[in-house]
Amino acid sequence: MDPDATQILNRTVEITRQGDTAPAWEVAARARLNAAIERFTGPLADLLARDANEGDTRLLVTDFLSDGLNFSKYGDLTTEYRTKGESVDYGITLGDTLFAFIEVKPCGARLDPRGLRQARLHAAERKVAWAVLTNGRVWQAHHLGDGGEDAGTGLVVDVDLLSEAPLHERVDALLPLTREAVERGRLETLRAWRAALEPGPLAAAAASPPVVAALRAELLRRTGHEGHIGDTAETARALTEGVVKKGLL
Repeated sequence: MDPDATQILNRTVEITRQGDTAPAWEVAARARLNAAIERFTGPLADLLARDANEGDTRLLVTDFLSDGLNFSKYGDLTTEYRTKGESVDYGITLGDTLFAFIEVKPCGARLDPRGLRQARLHAAERKVAWAVLTNGRVWQAHHLGDGGEDAGTGLVVDVDLLSEAPLHERVDALLPLTREAVERGRLETLRAWRAALEPGPLAAAAASPPVVAALRAELLRRTGHEGHIGDTAETARALTEGVVKKGLL
């Protein structure tokens, strides 16, 4: 069997085992990403070998945005997107909405959130919540918030195209950044998931009634106790006073 098809099949089986089936758009997007990552490995290695400058890196980034992430070069991407006389490398539009800014660094440069300074300024002005930072090899999506009370979630996607991780894992990590996934809210739900893993929200989830009920049931199973009036409240109190760090709830 074709290795590319095997990767997609493995991922589809994994999703099915979780009680869902992969929609056709997702299977197609994974196949496209799978092929794009393999196809761009050689050119990317060549850029790194000669320590290519930002301009040459930008050529590869443009092609990957189109061939891998499915953003149209002519319909979705605006190069040198200008605000107040300055510019960022790209603006991505979906329909009539400016979705994100993209900052490109030379292929050999180490990515640093400080590289988003200009994108942050423009994003705050235009009420754009997302910025993508890339050197062609590493792709990061940062949620910047609305520039006001919402300070943003921070780093949401971080993928090294040349990492030693299995190809299907790199494809899975990049999927939320594809045009199809963004349009269907996958990037936003991933952002919400990342935010929910912060200590405060995670503590609140741990102390929620469904989790306390599940914890009580597990403790009853382990101890053989039949249960008594108030044991649910007892479980919640033990969890929130003895396990969850004080101040998080």
